[in-house]
Amino acid sequence: MATSKSTSTYNRQNWEDAEFPILCQTCLGDNPYIRMTKDKYGKECKICSRPFTVFRWCPGARMRFKKTEVCQTCSRLKNVCQTCLLDLEYGLPIQVRDAALRIKDDLPRSEVNKEYYIQNMDREGGKLDATTPTGAVGKSQAASDLLMKLARTSPYYKRNRPHICSFWVKGECKRGEECPYRHEKPTDPDDPLADQNIKDRYYGTNDPVADKLMRRADQMPKLEPPEDRSITTLYIGNLGEKLGEKELRDHFYQYGEIRAITVVSRQQCAFVQFTQRQAAEIAAERTFNKLILGGRRLTIKWGRSQGRQGGEGGDNSDGEEMLEPVPGLPGTLPPPPTDMRNNFFNLAAPAAAAAAAASSSDAMMQPMMIPPPPMVPMGRPPPGIVPPGPPPLMRPPPGAAAAAAAAAVAGAGATTPFYFPQVMRPPPGVRPPHPPPMFPPGTSPMYPRSVTNPPLAPPGTGTIHYPSQDPSRMGTAQLGGKDQ
Repeated sequence: MATSKSTSTYNRQNWEDAEFPILCQTCLGDNPYIRMTKDKYGKECKICSRPFTVFRWCPGARMRFKKTEVCQTCSRLKNVCQTCLLDLEYGLPIQVRDAALRIKDDLPRSEVNKEYYIQNMDREGGKLDATTPTGAVGKSQAASDLLMKLARTSPYYKRNRPHICSFWVKGECKRGEECPYRHEKPTDPDDPLADQNIKDRYYGTNDPVADKLMRRADQMPKLEPPEDRSITTLYIGNLGEKLGEKELRDHFYQYGEIRAITVVSRQQCAFVQFTQRQAAEIAAERTFNKLILGGRRLTIKWGRSQGRQGGEGGDNSDGEEMLEPVPGLPGTLPPPPTDMRNNFFNLAAPAAAAAAAASSSDAMMQPMMIPPPPMVPMGRPPPGIVPPGPPPLMRPPPGAAAAAAAAAVAGAGATTPFYFPQVMRPPPGVRPPHPPPMFPPGTSPMYPRSVTNPPLAPPGTGTIHYPSQDPSRMGTAQLGGKDQ
């Protein structure tokens, strides 16, 4: 309840009762499920001194609680937020906005005239939509270049941080991490931003934040056109995912005829090419640091030339640009000799290869012929010579030793020796030995039994069956004592 004894205290019909505050996105916070407390006629407006409904909420985690400071009638007169008193459309102080739009402040300052003026504006505002600004702001012209340069397109949640803990500055804070205030060093007390007045901001006089933004606007760079008159392309950056060719064409066609628009979705940029250089210069001048589409401030730059990529010098036949040497660095290495340009490993060429390279190009080197190895004579031994005996595992036939001795005596005087091949058939009447069994001991061979080829089994063992071949497991009937 208001405690002052002004005329508005007894004129209760002019007290303001609202269901929801007029706030900017920054003060509202990033939490979509925000909860507010509503205090009907909780405080007086800091501009018109009328009691109004006060809303209080927390914009997010680790943020300070905020509340409305002015009534909605004063907020609609200037089109500002009820908490931070910044413009709802551009996010700028009132002083900067009024200077850009050339709006003259005619709000009275005296208490009597102010109350009468507010009552009339409140009556006129009741006939309009609650979201429509009243007064001189609602009748202002379109946005100027200064507003488009300084306008804030995204919320600045850093403004909702808690205040600095005065006990921590003095070294007396004992809360630690539970302290709801910031534990940081304060700014310079001589800084003009440290001394801000809510009435100066509302009336647009002596606002340090507005002075800082005006100086920033004067120091902003300008986009100079390139010297190459053939460049008619503009680079458009920071498009995002929603802006496409249609939105760009709808905006840039007003500056001149467009030849082509190329959108690079991966890099979120585009290239707009005009047919005339004059149209491209007008588009660059009117959109540089001013263009806002889809809630995003777009980056405008001049494109690069698509013509000659090499240098302009006429002495360079390869089209490469000749650069000046950097002082203090060693010069370039001399080129390698002509005969060593293809020799990457610096290997000495053999004499034969060097002689072949020096000869005529049509001469071809003959392949080197390798003689075949000597052939061992194959066939039957001469008469009277018996082949060598069988392997040690087989007994020699009778008379084989005497025949071998006679052959050695007969061949003692021969001049040319005879070599027998390693693999020969055994003599007639000699049976070749069987190969050793290729299965582990205790198992039977896989080939069928026969009289001439008995199974090879270890001595002292009979026929061995696998468990799956056991007659008792294959369903055969056994002759027991009962059957007998």
